[in-house]
Amino acid sequence: MKKGGPRPLTPQEEAELATLAELSEAAIDTSDAPEIRDWSSARRGLFYRPIKQQLTLRLDADLIAWFRKHATKGECTTPVASGRLSAHRRVSRQFPV
Repeated sequence: MKKGGPRPLTPQEEAELATLAELSEAAIDTSDAPEIRDWSSARRGLFYRPIKQQLTLRLDADLIAWFRKHATKGECTTPVASGRLSAHRRVSRQFPV
C-alpha cells in the first residue's frame, strides 16, 4: 500500500466529475455494471486487515495451556488468543457492565 494521499486530479478529470455530478440518476448509463442482487457468495472482510501491534503479556500457565489446546496443529496460539479476546470484546459491548 502506498503511503500518503492520492494524487491530485487533473483538470480533465475534475471537469468529467463535474459533468457527471450534474446528471440525474436516470441519465447515468450503468448497463456495463449491473446491480448485484445475489450476495450469497460474498465474503465479509476479505480485504480488511486490522492494524496489529506487538504486546507482551505474562499469563497464567493454565491459560496458555488452554490456548495451545485450542490451536489447530501447527497453528500459533496468537490467532487463537486474539480471536477469543475479540469475541469477548464484542459480547462485552452488547452487555456493558
